[in-house]
Amino acid sequence: MSGVIATVSTVAYLGLEARTVEVQCQMVAGLPNLILVGLADKAVSESRERVRNALAAIGLALPPKRITVNLSPADLPKEGSHYDLPVALAVLGAMGVVDAEALAHYVVVGELGLDGRIAPSPGVLLAALHAGSRDMGLICPAGQGAEAAWAGNVEVVAAPSLLGLIHHLKGQGVLRPPEPGKVEARAPGPDLRQVKGQESAKRALEIAAAGGHNLLMSGPPGAGKSLMAACMPGILPDLTPSEALEVSMVASVAGALEGGRMTRARPFRSPHHSASMAALVGGGLKAKPGEVSLAHLGVLFLDELPEFQRAVLDSLRQPLETGTVTIARANSHVTFPARVQLVAAMNP
Repeated sequence: MSGVIATVSTVAYLGLEARTVEVQCQMVAGLPNLILVGLADKAVSESRERVRNALAAIGLALPPKRITVNLSPADLPKEGSHYDLPVALAVLGAMGVVDAEALAHYVVVGELGLDGRIAPSPGVLLAALHAGSRDMGLICPAGQGAEAAWAGNVEVVAAPSLLGLIHHLKGQGVLRPPEPGKVEARAPGPDLRQVKGQESAKRALEIAAAGGHNLLMSGPPGAGKSLMAACMPGILPDLTPSEALEVSMVASVAGALEGGRMTRARPFRSPHHSASMAALVGGGLKAKPGEVSLAHLGVLFLDELPEFQRAVLDSLRQPLETGTVTIARANSHVTFPARVQLVAAMNP
C-alpha cells in the first residue's frame, strides 16, 4: 500500500464551532518513522506514541516505512486528545487493515489508551451536530454515544475499543446504535416556599425572574441573601429543548456533560470572590468557557460583590450587554454564549 493516501475526517473546536479537519496518512519507502505535521499542540504530538502502543495492543505493528500524518488545514491550531482515533484509523486505512472508502462517510473523534480502549474526550456533541450538517456519521467513544445521539438524525458508532471498531467496519461484529441520554429531572434545591418572611425580597425576586432583570441584594449577614439567590432557578421556567441543547453544547466543550444526560433545569453558578478573570469570563491556554458561559440561560450569583477584583467585574460588562463573550488569543478568536441573569449580594 506504499504511496496510497488514506483520509479521515475529524474536527477542531473553536468556541461552540466545529471546523472540519482532514487527517491524511501516507506510507513511503524510507527510514521507519511516524511523523505528525499540521500545527499540532503537545497533546496531539503525543498521540504518535498512544497510536503506536494501541496498535501493538491489538496485535498490529507499524510497517517499516516512513509514515507521514498530515492534519489539514495546516494553519488551523489543533488542540486536544480527540485526534488519537482519527490518526489511528488513517494509519490503518493506509495499511489496508480497514477500507478507506468506509471511513470517508464518518467524522471521527476519540482518545486512545495504550491498551486500545477508546476514552471520552470533550466536545462530542458539537462533533455530532457538525457531522449531521455534512450528512455524515460519527465515530466516537462508547461512553459518549448517548451524548452524540442527541444530535438527531446522525448515524453514531460508539466504539468501546479500537479492535471492536475494526470488527464493526469490517462487518464482523456490528455495534448497536446508542440511545440518547436521559433527560434529568430537576434536582431538588432551595424552594422559595420554604423562605419565611422577607416578603419584599421575595417580591423583588419574582419581578426579576418574570422580567429577566438583574438583581442586587444588600443586607446584613444572615439575612438570607444567598438562600434567596439559590431559590431563583426554581421559579424560572424550564429550558426549552433548543435551549437545553445550547446549554449542553457549552457543557460538552467544558467536558462537564456526564453520561450524555441533558437537563431542563436552569444552570446556577456561584463563583468564589477570589475567582480570576479567566475563571469568570473564560480563557486559559486552550480558551475554555468560564463561569459566565457555564451559567448561559441561567443564573450567575456573585456573593460578596465588593470583594471581587475591579478588573474582574469590569470584564462582565460586555457579556451582560451583548449576551456573548469573545476570548481573543494570538492564534484564534473564540466566542461563547453568555446570556445570564446576574444576581449579586453585598453587605451594606
